[in-house]
Amino acid sequence: MYDVLVGIDNAEDSRAVAQAEAIADIPTEEGAVTAHLCHVFQENPEGASVHQISAVRRAREALEDAGIDCVHYEASGEPADELLAAAADVDADAICVSGRKRRPTGKAVFGSVTQDVILGTDRPVFAVPAPRSD
Repeated sequence: MYDVLVGIDNAEDSRAVAQAEAIADIPTEEGAVTAHLCHVFQENPEGASVHQISAVRRAREALEDAGIDCVHYEASGEPADELLAAAADVDADAICVSGRKRRPTGKAVFGSVTQDVILGTDRPVFAVPAPRSD
């Protein structure tokens, strides 16, 4: 069994679908991959659930269409820290994230969840680029 923690934010459904497509392309036997769809709530005064996040639903649909089993995982706090904790909790074989398109100076000033995850783990990380909007 190959477990992938998929960090999904709620900004763009297209990034979550791109992540799902990357996971579906993992060369394994059918049924050998489980995707742990993880959304980290930073503020959640309404008490929303990971199941209510549009990007999570779209990723799940794409993964299930590809024959990938999905498990939902939610956390609250700082995204990079919580993704790393979730990866440890599910004993993920890899982590899949998708970054926003930003200029290098923007990354230096505002930080990057993708960068923090890559630097904060010894697990393989799939850094899926955001789809191009031509």
